[in-house]
Amino acid sequence: MQTVSPVNYSMFLMPVHNPAKPLAQCFDEDLEFAVQCNDLGFTDFWVGEHHTSTIENIVMPEIFLGKVLGLTDKMRIGAAPVCLQYHHPMHVANRLAFLDHFSHGRLNVCLGPGAIPTDNELYGIDPSEVGARISESINMIMDIWSGDPPYDIQGNFWSISQKTVDPEFGMGVLHKPLQQPHPPIFVPCMSPNSRGLQAAAKRGFRPISHHMNHPDVLANQWQGYAEGAAMGGREADPSDWCVARNIFVADSTEEARQIARENSLGRCIQYIRDFTLRYAPTGLLIWKRNEEQTDDECNLDYFMNEVIIAGDPESVTQQLLDLREQIGAFGTLVAVAHDWDNQELWDRSFELFANEVMPAFNRAIGAEAK
Repeated sequence: MQTVSPVNYSMFLMPVHNPAKPLAQCFDEDLEFAVQCNDLGFTDFWVGEHHTSTIENIVMPEIFLGKVLGLTDKMRIGAAPVCLQYHHPMHVANRLAFLDHFSHGRLNVCLGPGAIPTDNELYGIDPSEVGARISESINMIMDIWSGDPPYDIQGNFWSISQKTVDPEFGMGVLHKPLQQPHPPIFVPCMSPNSRGLQAAAKRGFRPISHHMNHPDVLANQWQGYAEGAAMGGREADPSDWCVARNIFVADSTEEARQIARENSLGRCIQYIRDFTLRYAPTGLLIWKRNEEQTDDECNLDYFMNEVIIAGDPESVTQQLLDLREQIGAFGTLVAVAHDWDNQELWDRSFELFANEVMPAFNRAIGAEAK
């Protein structure tokens, strides 16, 4: 009989905050929340990178995560993603290798684009070049981590030329990660039928599916990932798949659904929906269950009924089991953090999630406790 491994649970802090809240308060609450996640057994803690937003307001996640490392003792940490088009690949490779040693090997790496168009404008990035920049940057980072100086790596957007190497004075050498050949590398997944996801799968990178994708889109993403892995000569392992969901747990399902709709979770979903409609090249298509769904139908009711998971512990457990039935097995459930508009309710939600929902879910799938 094949042993079923427990599904891990991790946390993604975008963050989406009330812009009226003082920045220092936002960051203090986020740090307090990171400590709670560590204590509740979350395996990983991800933080987003945004540069020109008053709502998604952590500019340098590695700095924030450096403090998280000092306040926690178990969770792995990582920026999700490191927005590669904004930064020189040499700097990304070197600072992540440094952070891997600094964290004693608790670093995860997620590489991808940013989501804020004014960030691209700030850095002078042509949006049509983002995909090519990311691909080139990833190749350069892998070359640095797998090669030795002198470096002469030329691309269309960046060049790396490090010709002087002086072992006597320790010069001309870039850091290599502690975890060899490198830390686990993840990529964000948002679209169906993504060639970028297939390319990442071919290289053995691990997928993190977006928290606003419909289950049908999630299933499509895994199919594409499995096809990409096969192109790379390997079989896709569901334990590598991270699936993000917005989750709210309360003592009753009626209470949970009402609160989730009206609190910072519901406001976050509405914000991202409206933001996407205004700025995404394909509008709301990325969040729809299929191409036939209209913009009017892609509303908060739709997300509440088909995407968001809210209820009492028994109901949330069943909704997660139903999700697994729809999309197949996955290795990590990534919960999404939301602004503390009511800390007591959010504390209760994640305590129920970690202490009741996930143990019940893992028992139901026949997983043996670690």
